[in-house]
Amino acid sequence: MIFKDNFEREKCIEFANQISKEVNLSKEVKEAFANTPREIFVPISANAYELFAAPIHKNQWISSPITVAKMTMALELKNVDCILEIGCGTGYQAALLSYLVRRVFSLERIQSLANNAIKNLNAIQAKVQVRYADGNLGFKNYAPYERILLSAYTKEIPDILFEQLEENGILVAPIGDENEQAITKFTKSKNGIKKEILDKCVFVPMLSGLE
Repeated sequence: MIFKDNFEREKCIEFANQISKEVNLSKEVKEAFANTPREIFVPISANAYELFAAPIHKNQWISSPITVAKMTMALELKNVDCILEIGCGTGYQAALLSYLVRRVFSLERIQSLANNAIKNLNAIQAKVQVRYADGNLGFKNYAPYERILLSAYTKEIPDILFEQLEENGILVAPIGDENEQAITKFTKSKNGIKKEILDKCVFVPMLSGLE
């Protein structure tokens, strides 16, 4: 990936160090934070290296880096080849994933956000396929996926997403309502779906249809 200058690269390295003090990161995930340019994904560059969520366009938010780190770790991405993200936003989470996984597909239901994410990801040469699509339907073209990540909260996971998750795959999502949400890890096996609640979080809702 391409940094605009050495100063940004150094800030990302320090950013990764800050996150690692709050979340137990693997070597690979810490390297992803250190090697993924961030300023292009945050509308107000002064907020790029803060450890809190920041507003973007269309009443959406770029998640707290701490939450991003926890969810990325929950995906257990070592030796994973293919992942589907639902809720691309500005593209930052997808960019991180592209450092760790060979094939990243990301869906966004707001066309202007999808277009902007594509522009951002291309600018840093991150290899992500972004689609303007309803995340509730998943993306069957390349299913099944080894991992699926939801970057918006829902009360329950649509069955079609579990259908697009391969056996022994992991799906990580914020589950709850506007008052309370938790990062939740689902592991699919031939015996069914195992559910594990990991930590509290705050996300915007996962909506149906296209805007």
